Amino acid sequence: MTQPARQDLAEESLAHLLGGKRAALDATLGPVAFGVGYLATSSIGWGALAAVVVTAALGIWRLGKGDKPRAVLIGLFGVVLAALVALYTGKAEDFYLIRIVSNAASFLAFVVSVAIRWPLLGVIVGGLLGQKGAWRHDPDLLKAYSRASLLWSMQYLVRLVVFIPFWLAGNTAALTLSNIVLTWPLIVLVLAGAWFVIKRTLPPGHPGLRHPVPAAKRVKVSSTS
Repeated sequence: MTQPARQDLAEESLAHLLGGKRAALDATLGPVAFGVGYLATSSIGWGALAAVVVTAALGIWRLGKGDKPRAVLIGLFGVVLAALVALYTGKAEDFYLIRIVSNAASFLAFVVSVAIRWPLLGVIVGGLLGQKGAWRHDPDLLKAYSRASLLWSMQYLVRLVVFIPFWLAGNTAALTLSNIVLTWPLIVLVLAGAWFVIKRTLPPGHPGLRHPVPAAKRVKVSSTS
């Protein structure tokens, strides 16, 4: 019984479940296209157009690969909204304001979710696996998701620490570069770190993310053995 459990845990990964590397790359392209377009032309309009065109083209390609339309539309909506904000204020750095706000909200959401014992990483992964709230009844999984969610929240804090000073200084070039560094590479690093935390937190023989072991069942098994 223990061998399949170890095999299941070893073959699983957050990157596989969340599509992390691909999502990180997708999230990078729009802001980079805006920065390159703006810096090359000194025009917010051309930068915004570049961001929207690149994101739309990527979305069409993703749809052709079988991605869900909702995910594609959400990505495109975020870029369009960011472009509209920059066009409205007339400040190129404000294209990145939506990202600053979303990172602040995400940081707070992940920290609060751990405090109320509904760690968001568990909510997301559990939802993808069709478990609803079953994972919360497994004390080991709850602990693992809580620790991993705290680590996950740190990526948003790091971005805020870097993005906000550049935004206040109106430094679009630095914002573009930091978006490259703190999106794809950082997400890949956080995915690996969160998965390491989960594996180290779950005890030997635990059947893995797909197989929560409720505390009541664990007590029943131990009492009959």
